[in-house]
Amino acid sequence: MGKLITIIGSTGCGKTTLARLLCQSPRYTAFLEQHHERPFQQTFMQDLKTAAFANQVDFMLFRAEQEAEIRFTEVIGIQDGGLDQDFHIFTRLFFQNGYLSENEFDLCRRFYHLARLTLPPPDCTIYLAAPPALVAERRSRRSRELDIAQNADIPKIERLLQEWLADPGYQSPILEIDTRDNDPTFSSSIQKIQDFIETNCI
Repeated sequence: MGKLITIIGSTGCGKTTLARLLCQSPRYTAFLEQHHERPFQQTFMQDLKTAAFANQVDFMLFRAEQEAEIRFTEVIGIQDGGLDQDFHIFTRLFFQNGYLSENEFDLCRRFYHLARLTLPPPDCTIYLAAPPALVAERRSRRSRELDIAQNADIPKIERLLQEWLADPGYQSPILEIDTRDNDPTFSSSIQKIQDFIETNCI
């Protein structure tokens, strides 16, 4: 069975950058968000309420499919975000913002919990921590045409992250990286991250 490493954190904190950096090693395989390829993302940006439910179900299904592919092979897969973050952060955020109805949120919740009953949790989690002001500044420098979350959502995302990570039921070993001290190559943390992966996933 393959191993799953998931990188979590606020929008714009460097999840995809770190995943791609780690996957320069042939021992790892990247399983990225691929937001440009998601069929409802553009519609969601144009009409937040109409497409929100379809978009979230699609993202969670896509992430569950990625996990299933990892588990039924021998790869060490690295995800930027992943199924758990899509539910605990973005599905909850969109419900709080009024994009999802209570019934739609409940369907997302039911799907997520069923998926977790059939798929084991990540073998290890890397949490990229960053103050909301730094996240907003970094987001202003990146060019992403499809980006649902806005700077006004960053404090909400941070609260949801802390609530999720404080849950005693969280089952994955977690390494917290303070991204204030990192350049785009994660030079000050990459050895610590690699050692953590070696301990938990190799």
